[in-house]
Amino acid sequence: MIDRKEIMGFSRDIRLSANIVEKDYVIGWLLAGISNHPNLSKSWVFKGGTCLKKCYFETYRFSEDLDFTLINSDIQNKDYLIKAFKNVAHWIYDATGIQIPEERIKIYPYKNPRGKISIQCRIYYRGPMQPGGDLPRIKIDLADDEIVVYNPINRDVYHPYSDKPLNGIQIQSYCYEELFAEKMRALTERLRPRDLYDIVHLFQNISPNHSKDMINKALLKKCEYKDISKPTMNIIKNKPERNELEIEWVNMLGHQVPELPPFEKFWEKLPDIFNWLYQ
Repeated sequence: MIDRKEIMGFSRDIRLSANIVEKDYVIGWLLAGISNHPNLSKSWVFKGGTCLKKCYFETYRFSEDLDFTLINSDIQNKDYLIKAFKNVAHWIYDATGIQIPEERIKIYPYKNPRGKISIQCRIYYRGPMQPGGDLPRIKIDLADDEIVVYNPINRDVYHPYSDKPLNGIQIQSYCYEELFAEKMRALTERLRPRDLYDIVHLFQNISPNHSKDMINKALLKKCEYKDISKPTMNIIKNKPERNELEIEWVNMLGHQVPELPPFEKFWEKLPDIFNWLYQ
């Protein structure tokens, strides 16, 4: 395990709190533990904002939770997950000294809005910044009620700390086009600040290697699966959450980036994104 001094150095360099840096550090090792597990590594597909930060954009917002789609629903049993997380916790402790107390591994199955079972896990840890006191936590969302359109790919995990494993860390993840499509659909479903932030960055980092046709195909399939309309600019701007989106911009994202651009700079990009995607 790296020491407090290294965490504080990163905190000064990137101008974010030491607790945010520590969580990013622990997330890197949690991903390593998941990728080392014989079943979780094959059955979970990494996605969401933390996937963007750890697998695609090194300088990005410090997302604090983990999101996975399950491609084998047989292993979402609560007892199995507790056992699997205990194995992961032991592996991480042996590799680093990071403590994940077994009694603080919490699994919460719940019904999502479609009436299907999803699972939220909460993992509490003791890292370089917590020699005592209350333990911080990492939330992990496991979604079984999701369609994975394209074959997952193995991505290197960005772990800039001095104890990075010799062979690095890899994790099974969504491809770029699938991440783009799922974030577009999220704009229709919930319209949260992080979704607007992520979709603009995904758009700004489109390269000739990325396929617009693949994004459109995945977006259509994901919307059909959830029985919702494909997003349009008219749908987004007329959603009742529009005003709350602007109000919550700084509150939800201000602690995740050193200098958060104003909401308007992101909102005004949306028409360009829709025009590019649907033209």
